[in-house]
Amino acid sequence: MRILLIEDELKLGAFVTRGFIAESYAVDVASDGEEGYALSQVYPYDLILLDLMLPKIDGYEVLRRIRQKNKAVPVLVLTARDAVEDKVRLFEAGADDYLTKPFAFAELLVRSKALLRRGTATRSSVLKLGDLELDRLTQTVKHTGKRIDLTTKEYALLEYLMLNPGRVLSRNMIIEHVWDQSFDGLTNIVDVYVRHLRIKVDDPHDHKMIRTVRGAGYMIVGKDAI
Repeated sequence: MRILLIEDELKLGAFVTRGFIAESYAVDVASDGEEGYALSQVYPYDLILLDLMLPKIDGYEVLRRIRQKNKAVPVLVLTARDAVEDKVRLFEAGADDYLTKPFAFAELLVRSKALLRRGTATRSSVLKLGDLELDRLTQTVKHTGKRIDLTTKEYALLEYLMLNPGRVLSRNMIIEHVWDQSFDGLTNIVDVYVRHLRIKVDDPHDHKMIRTVRGAGYMIVGKDAI
C-alpha cells in the first residue's frame, strides 16, 4: 500500500517514513501544501497523512481541495491543536481521523491501519491471480495455499504487479511506485528484485506468472495467458 505524508517538519517526516517503510508500506513525502496536493492528484494513494501548519497552502485548504476531487481516500490529520472546535472543523472539512502531536508511532500505525481497513471495505483487500493470493491488510502472500515469505520490497513489487495484471510496467514506473519518487539508483535494481521474486513465486511451479517484455518492462499474468 502507498501512503502520502504531507509534513514540513523534516525530523518528524523522516521518523514517520522510517516507521511505515519498516511495516512494508511505500511512502511519498511532501514538505509543503502545494506539493502535497499536486502529488495527491497524480497517484492513487491508499492513505494521506496531513499536517495542518504547512507552507504555501495550509492543511485545511489542502484537505478541502483533496475532498473536491476525491471523497474516498482516507485522510488522517496530524495537528498540534486539541481544542474541540478545531477537531469539529477538521471533521467538517472531510478528515477521517486526527492525531495530536506529539504522538507515538505505534498509535499512528494503529489508527492508519484502521483507516486502511475502512478504505478497503468497498473493495476486496485480497488480490488473486490464479493460485497466487496477496492480502493487502495482513501483507501475506500464498501460492496454492502455501505461504511465501517476502522481503519488504519484494512484497511491494508483487503487490504493484498484481494491482496491474496483464499490464506492462516499465522499470521507471516500478521504481517510482515501489521505492519513492526521489530514488536515484539505477533501474537495474528492478531486475534484481524481479529475479528474487521469480525464485520465490515462479520457480516452484510449472506456470511462470512474471513475464519480461523485452525493451519495455515486466508484467504478471494468470494461467490463461499464453
